[in-house]
Amino acid sequence: MTLFLEAAAAQPGAGSMMTMLIPLLLMFGLMYLLIIRPENKKKKKAEEMRNALSLGDEITTIGGITGKIVQVTEDTITFETGEDRVRIQVKKWAISTTAKMEAEEAAATKRK
Repeated sequence: MTLFLEAAAAQPGAGSMMTMLIPLLLMFGLMYLLIIRPENKKKKKAEEMRNALSLGDEITTIGGITGKIVQVTEDTITFETGEDRVRIQVKKWAISTTAKMEAEEAAATKRK
């Protein structure tokens, strides 16, 4: 018993260090659950959507231009806008949503 008391007296800051570390770890864990994890899920969903694009899909770019896909390559999309049939070629990362995705989100918010 005296060895235990001597060891505890030799390290006076050991207990306070642990009490400071626990809230810090809890804060990082909470930050991961509330910020990092949902953001990673959102990125993964957007990447899957961009890889699943096909001819005829209605899309909206990050700049707000809408149109119908007429050609898909590995990293670019060509789409037509409006009735004048102007064709625009953009990189896949510039596609923000599809008509299917917007309809699914609208239905999900309607259910809630």
